[in-house]
Amino acid sequence: MCGICGQINFDLKKQIDPDLLRRMTRILQHRGPDDEGVWVRQNVGLGHRRLSIAGPGPIGHQPMANEDQSCWIVFDGEIYNYQELREDMELLDHRFRTATDTEVILHLYEEFGVNCVCRLRGMFAFALWDSREQRLLLARDRIGRKPLFFSLTNDRILFASEIKSILQDKHFPKEVDLESVHHFLTYGYIPTPRSIFRRIVKLPAGHILVWQREEARVRRYWDLDYRTKLILPNHQAYEEHFLKVFEETVRIRLRGDVPAGALLSGSLESSATAAMMCRLLSQPVRTFSISFQESGWNGLLKARAVAHFFHTEHHELVVRPKAAEVLPKLVWHFNEPFADYSAIAIFHLAQFASQEISVVLSGDGGDESFAGNERYLAERLIASTAFFPKYISRNVWPRTDRSVPDRIEHKSFVHRLKRFMAAAGDTPERRYVRWICLFDNESKESLYSEDWRQKFQSLDSGDLLTTAYHRAKGDNHLDRTLYLDMHSCLPDDLMVKMDTGTMSNSLEVRSPFLDHKLIEFAASLPVNLKLRVLKTKFLLRKALRGLLPKEILYHPAMEFGVPIARWLRKDLREMAYDLLLDSRCIQRGYFNRTAVNRLLDSHMFGRNDHSHRIWALLILELWHRMFIDESISEEIKAPAYAPSDTLMASG
Repeated sequence: MCGICGQINFDLKKQIDPDLLRRMTRILQHRGPDDEGVWVRQNVGLGHRRLSIAGPGPIGHQPMANEDQSCWIVFDGEIYNYQELREDMELLDHRFRTATDTEVILHLYEEFGVNCVCRLRGMFAFALWDSREQRLLLARDRIGRKPLFFSLTNDRILFASEIKSILQDKHFPKEVDLESVHHFLTYGYIPTPRSIFRRIVKLPAGHILVWQREEARVRRYWDLDYRTKLILPNHQAYEEHFLKVFEETVRIRLRGDVPAGALLSGSLESSATAAMMCRLLSQPVRTFSISFQESGWNGLLKARAVAHFFHTEHHELVVRPKAAEVLPKLVWHFNEPFADYSAIAIFHLAQFASQEISVVLSGDGGDESFAGNERYLAERLIASTAFFPKYISRNVWPRTDRSVPDRIEHKSFVHRLKRFMAAAGDTPERRYVRWICLFDNESKESLYSEDWRQKFQSLDSGDLLTTAYHRAKGDNHLDRTLYLDMHSCLPDDLMVKMDTGTMSNSLEVRSPFLDHKLIEFAASLPVNLKLRVLKTKFLLRKALRGLLPKEILYHPAMEFGVPIARWLRKDLREMAYDLLLDSRCIQRGYFNRTAVNRLLDSHMFGRNDHSHRIWALLILELWHRMFIDESISEEIKAPAYAPSDTLMASG
């Protein structure tokens, strides 16, 4: 895992400022603490920070060149099929100097040009400069596992793994993209390709950018198609097919020069990953789990049961986070507003595991491929009869909304029931937006200042998803919804959370369920093998019967238990009022002070659970103070941070 950055001036006579390139590179040190490299040739500059996993030592140093030094690359990620690709290239008379996957990409490019990305299997973001063709290639993996930002103007292009690297240019205009703020309040993240800054965008997952002859083109090289279904004779054949693909995805992720451990949450996917690792490896697998003292979450017990069943070398930690001190560090590392508070758990788990190991496997991605989220079940219930949605919406929901308070946590049954009732009368694609939104259009309107109400009254953030829903290559609602997840919350939420939480602690995470071969297999499954009656991940549970104990196979899915609602009523209460009602926050012009105060009071006095919304507003204000009001420089490595209290650690 690494951090990459670079700059190209379109004027061949305008040389790169080496000091700027070094600042851009050094601020990515947390992504690659083992090595640093900078390469400058007149109007082109590339920078790299390295976490040594494959090919440790100076032999894997980047930026890396081909034999005649006509092509240079900086690469972040892992190519899991690089050994097979290398053998193919050697048959075509390519000669290698290193044993790295980075050099394999260079030779693939020499042979296939920009289409080389289609042959890569793994997680990656890279920049390749071809001096002969005067061509820049930026590429991002199919799922968006690795990040890549760029800023393209009339005279240059800047790119980096993180926004703060681009901001090292003191002349770069730090102008907030107000429309992105509007979308953030709906989703809790900033949807691709936008970023929080007007002149910075994300390269979308499964896309490349090619700059040549003063023209830049972004194009998609991979997409999912749910229309062609795999037809096998019986259920057993599907189960065997899955196990074959799954075993391969785990096996190739165990390649490397350092041992790999596993993040164990007790979920079906993380348990299956750890179990397959135990089957493939001769030595005990090191597993890592975490829980919070206040959460009441029993994921630690489930993880412990899996570890005991498979005789792993298990490490677990129970912590009491100092929430007010965690917040600034998260904001700094995420670079733009990001409101998924389970990032706290990922950050602490990565911090814990990185003390013992530098590579781990995780179970991320199974829900989005095999229909594991609870909203898929809700959709099935709503669609079960033709008259049910309208009847619920017109008759039952209004009375239920008035009679049932929502004092319990955001994930409570009551809260889910109310969301179910509210969504019943919507179209399928609009229901999806309702399931996932923080602030819907009505709540935004009540929160906004008069100026913002007028500015955004005709801009519906939900249109971003409904457009993608109708673009999906699927013949039924479930497949279209899975497509949406693959192109929205997976790359923009889950992948951002995992990459940022782990790379901030110099930990590499590999996810077998995010292998594009496995995802394509899942897309080819008939929908009744993913969701059947009220059973989620139907085929997955059936296929894993010989691998996992029953208590894991059929236990309901659980998220990391982060007690954010209680933190906001206790540890973060004073901070929330002070920051969100402060004149500096109100003068930004986004919100009505009375509405913000009403939202805070409603939560703090237990009338409603607004923890998701208040957390998002806190993140947004802290981000402004850190990235807009203050200066992000290479001297600001990260805000001062005191580790959380460790209540229990065992290994």
